[in-house]
Amino acid sequence: MSAWVLPDHIADVLPSEARHIEELRRDLLDAARCYGYELVMPPLLEHLESLLTGSGESLDLLTFKLVDQLSGRMLGLRADSTPQVARIDAHLLNRQGVTRLCYCGAVLHTRPGSPHATREPLQFGAEIYGHAGLEADLETLLLALDCLKVARVDAPGVDMADARIVKALLAGVPLPGDSLERLHAALAAKDASELTVLTRDFPSASRQGLLALVQLYGDEKVLLEAQKVLPALPAVQEALRSLKWLASRLDGARVSFDLADLRGYAYYTGARFSIYAAGASDALVRGGRYDEVGAVFGRNRPATGFSLDVKGLVGVLAARPLRAAIRAPWRDAAELRAAIAALRAQGETVVCVLPGHESEVDEFHCDRELIERAGQWVVQAV
Repeated sequence: MSAWVLPDHIADVLPSEARHIEELRRDLLDAARCYGYELVMPPLLEHLESLLTGSGESLDLLTFKLVDQLSGRMLGLRADSTPQVARIDAHLLNRQGVTRLCYCGAVLHTRPGSPHATREPLQFGAEIYGHAGLEADLETLLLALDCLKVARVDAPGVDMADARIVKALLAGVPLPGDSLERLHAALAAKDASELTVLTRDFPSASRQGLLALVQLYGDEKVLLEAQKVLPALPAVQEALRSLKWLASRLDGARVSFDLADLRGYAYYTGARFSIYAAGASDALVRGGRYDEVGAVFGRNRPATGFSLDVKGLVGVLAARPLRAAIRAPWRDAAELRAAIAALRAQGETVVCVLPGHESEVDEFHCDRELIERAGQWVVQAV
């Protein structure tokens, strides 16, 4: 095998795409800052027990592990930044009241999330700690939509669910871990036959409610139907009210519901959402409420947020045009160097053409050139 062949689902990022990713990263962080979010930078690796505390088996299986040559302890390369940000909120900041945090950094996965996904996503996220009301849920949804607007995503669609519904239907039903996983998988796949088998010994209300979830997906009429067919449990009714309240405030966005969607079921504690767009085979953004995320760090307080993969997002967007630049000759002349330095100080990109390379093209669109006219260096359109 050639020495320069990269591992599966790992790739170099070449100039045009790299520029798009970097410009989008800056735009997303600026959008979060406009909402009052503060930037944090968690480390890429931590002691394994700290990195995986409370994260569950799924994140453990996604995490690369290695031995620290200094201490001999096991380290992990982060597969998700959310637990790290929860640790920062709980232990390092330890503020009272609301804390808004955002981040953008690489994470590593032992296996890709889909056939064409990278194992090295660039994860951007924004999270609110300290407010249990729907106002925080709505803010994260609006920020997520604004981030997609900044990215130039046309007509995104928001798909919503609530983790409390299934938890309420299963309350008091004894289930071993493997059966619970099978039940969640059957709901996610809308496999009514498997669900019928798994729930055959359940109380009638729980069984009928779970079977009804398989059909509860679509537009706002789903919530009305859910009120009719689901048990009138307080947690179920509160979840439906929350979804209706949030959806009614997403002006202009296409909203749908899938009450059996349980992706991230071990993570979320309330309303959750996925945002899709034309041309994308999977959700561009995932988020929701996860109030238990800080409990393992000794500070169990409300939390809601979202994350997205900047690389994956760029992969479904139209390429951005080349950056406009000024072409300049290369000469060992103080006046020319001064003219070039002045242009660069103004924020212009000036590409000096090295001798013998006048016809080469690159990442920049040189729509102007620096020429000498009457002893002065001036810029003119090409």
